[in-house]
Amino acid sequence: MDAEERQRFAALAKAVADDRDQQAFSILFDYFAPRLKAWLMRQRMTSGEAEELVQEIMIVLWHKAELYDATRSSLSTWLFRIARNRHIDMQRRANTRIFDETDPALQPPADIGAEEIIANDDRDAKIRAAVGQLPEEQRDMLRAAFFLGQSHSEIAEATGLPLGTVKSRIRLAFGKLRKVLEREIA
Repeated sequence: MDAEERQRFAALAKAVADDRDQQAFSILFDYFAPRLKAWLMRQRMTSGEAEELVQEIMIVLWHKAELYDATRSSLSTWLFRIARNRHIDMQRRANTRIFDETDPALQPPADIGAEEIIANDDRDAKIRAAVGQLPEEQRDMLRAAFFLGQSHSEIAEATGLPLGTVKSRIRLAFGKLRKVLEREIA
């Protein structure tokens, strides 16, 4: 596109902006619509999607031609920038609509069989027994941290013990539980 043609298109866009000149718009439509469609199809859009988007772009030209500034860019650049932005918006909308019904996170939990219920009950009983073997101060720290949801700092404040002592007792309790449970499983 040479400078003369750029000036001609800028004048036509100004006529659309100032006077709603249908003939000027028709000339611009006839020139840019096929080029925009071809570009959009190279962006992996179907012919129908490209035509629909070209219609939107040309509607923008009709309604917002006054926003075009010939001193900042050519009309071609302005229209293709609108096309690019609309294409990106369209892709984003399409990506947010993807809904995979087979996604495991969307599946209801499987029914638990009798064997699994018994295995879970056995495991829970072993854990309770192992916790019962712990010294009382370690058992109290575990209970506060995991059943009452208190942070180590909150436990230290409630018991009056230093934070390091609370952490050490919880770590020791885990070590003892691991040893007892490993013996039970093996």
